[in-house]
Amino acid sequence: MRYFIELSYNGGAYCGWQRQPSMPTVQQTLEKALSTLLQEEIMVTGAGRTDTGVNASYYVAHFDTAKAIADPSQIVYKVNFMLPGDIAVGSIREVSDEAHARYGAREREYRYYIEPRKNPFTRHATWQYYVPLDVEKMNRAADFLLHWEDFTSFAKLNSNNKTNICHVMKAQWQCNDDGVLCFTIRADRFLRNMVRAIVGTLVDVGRGRYSVEEFREIVRSLDLSKSSAGAPAQGLFLSDVVYPEEMFTRSMK
Repeated sequence: MRYFIELSYNGGAYCGWQRQPSMPTVQQTLEKALSTLLQEEIMVTGAGRTDTGVNASYYVAHFDTAKAIADPSQIVYKVNFMLPGDIAVGSIREVSDEAHARYGAREREYRYYIEPRKNPFTRHATWQYYVPLDVEKMNRAADFLLHWEDFTSFAKLNSNNKTNICHVMKAQWQCNDDGVLCFTIRADRFLRNMVRAIVGTLVDVGRGRYSVEEFREIVRSLDLSKSSAGAPAQGLFLSDVVYPEEMFTRSMK
C-alpha cells in the first residue's frame, strides 16, 4: 500500500532533507518514527531535496507499507507525538501504487523572507538584511526569469544535473505592512541552490550593485561565477508542491 504524507519542518537542526551517514536529516527522522510506529521498515521518498538549514512550510513524501493502515488519522496523531517539535505531520492518505511524490510533482513553489531589522524572534526564519532595497527594480529583474529556460547561472557546480532547463511560472517580490519582503518563485523544477543564488543576485540588484540589464546578462551568461553569493538558508521555505488532481490534492494549509 502506498501513502502520501503532508508535513512541514524547520530545517535549522538538520543537514537537509535527504538521508546522510552520521548526520541528522528530516528523512531519517521521519523514517525512524514511522518504522517504530508501524512495526516495519519504512523508506520515505520526498518531493525533492532541501539543503542544510532550509525549511518547508509544506512538503510531500510517500512511503509503502506491507499492510493497509486502518486509521491514518490516528497514525498522524501518534507520529507527531514521536517526532521532535521541529517536524509536524499534517496528513497521511492512501494513493495509487503508481503515485510518486517526486516524479509526479508538476509544480513546486519556494518563498524567501527578508526582514529589514533585527528581530530575535524571527532570526531563524528570515534573512535580516539592513540595507535599503529597491523592490520595484528587483521585480523588473525577476520578471526576466519567466522568459528564460536555462538556469546554469544559478546551478550549483558538480550537481550532475541531466539538464539545467526549468520553466518559471512566477517570480515576484512583495512587501508586507511590517516591511518584511517575500520572494515567491514557482516552477516545474528547481536546481540545487538555484533559489538562494537568484535571491542573492536580486538583492544585489535592489541595493544597486547591478542594474536590471546587468542581471539579465548574468542570467544569459550561463556562468555561475557571475551570479552573487547565495542568500542564507534560514530565509528559504519550500511552500507548495502540486500534483495532477487525479493523483493527489493538497489538504494541509
